[in-house]
Amino acid sequence: KSDVEAFDAWCRRNNRIALPATAETVADYLDSRAGKGSRPASLSRYKASIAKIHQLLELKDPTPAPLVKLRLQAVRREKGAAQKQARPLRFKGPVRDVERDKARGLNVRSLLESCGNDLPGLRDRALLSAAYDTGLRASELVAVAIEHIEEAIDPEARLLQILRSKGDQDGEGATAYLSPRTVSAIAAWTEAAGITAGPLFRRVQVRRYKARAAVRGRPIDSISGRETWDLRKTLPRPAVKARVEYDIGTVALHPGSIGPIFRSIIQRAFDRGALPDLTAEDLARLLKGISAHSTRIGLNQDLFASGEDLAGIMDALRWKSPRMPLAYNRNLAAEQGAAGRLMAKIG
Repeated sequence: KSDVEAFDAWCRRNNRIALPATAETVADYLDSRAGKGSRPASLSRYKASIAKIHQLLELKDPTPAPLVKLRLQAVRREKGAAQKQARPLRFKGPVRDVERDKARGLNVRSLLESCGNDLPGLRDRALLSAAYDTGLRASELVAVAIEHIEEAIDPEARLLQILRSKGDQDGEGATAYLSPRTVSAIAAWTEAAGITAGPLFRRVQVRRYKARAAVRGRPIDSISGRETWDLRKTLPRPAVKARVEYDIGTVALHPGSIGPIFRSIIQRAFDRGALPDLTAEDLARLLKGISAHSTRIGLNQDLFASGEDLAGIMDALRWKSPRMPLAYNRNLAAEQGAAGRLMAKIG
């Protein structure tokens, strides 16, 4: 919908006809978006959206025209077809052996341990833990409801029913595993927040009130005629302690809030000294690459590093095609491939 609206707005500004569009109009639009920084993957999506609206309205689809294809090919040759990948959030960080190596660098374990025990901290711990366990995308993560969590064979674990996902538009459904660690974090969050049904991950608004010293009441004859008359000035006011109040929302978080929440968790962990081998410069560089997709990529890479085959990784993360899991594991594959093993041996 947003793609079609953007195309229509561009056509209006440039005195073009959006529906039905000509191949030249589509090609010029893609050129314009490329000139503003859109990557080839985004341009392909814009093209698909334009094609879909023409098909739905039973209009001639202009996108298969050679002119449109040649423009896209030109952009790919100029910018390259590789997509910018989010920085992974791996459970123990950038380690070779996920079972034996100690956690280091930016790692999920340290982030979880650094989350506070107030309501925002409990929510963030449950959110991050569930995101890593399941590899859910942002839209799928915020759609999780209490009713979607079911018992598993392991009494301390749970199963999460995923009703719909990006790769399952027809709603056939899928199941993901929630570890005992995540189950415990979710239980702590829901109990503290009083959530018994509906969306699991919700907004937490924090209101902080400063302490206030006691105030003695003023004699009535001390109130000058030059100041505002208020009889309440004669009344004493007791001291008030500093306090924090929380307001928990009733609806799910917005998908766009997941990435900022992850970055806030990382920043707080660094400020509390939970990421000791990172400098401030390291942190600034790493934060630029963190998104809601970071836990999905991190789980993908940890599965690869633990020796899981491609079929198992695709099943765990509900991939329909091997292209993306292979792309996410490209760096690890290079390090653990034949050349990487040789260099490790010869020093």
